[in-house]
Amino acid sequence: MPKQKSHSGAKKRFRVTGTGKISRNKAFKGHLNEHKSPSRKRRHAGKGLVNKADVRQVRKLLPNL
Repeated sequence: MPKQKSHSGAKKRFRVTGTGKISRNKAFKGHLNEHKSPSRKRRHAGKGLVNKADVRQVRKLLPNL
């Protein structure tokens, strides 16, 4: 059976931490930021972890993890 290909979109969006959890970028920070408060922008900055309920689906998209 041929090798399973990784999902190209998921490759760009997720990475595995040293402890094996899957990290992601937070949403709502890409554009239209002028009217958002600084605290709201800070809250959406940086990285987050993928929810436990979604980990199985992400791992299916990235079989090489």
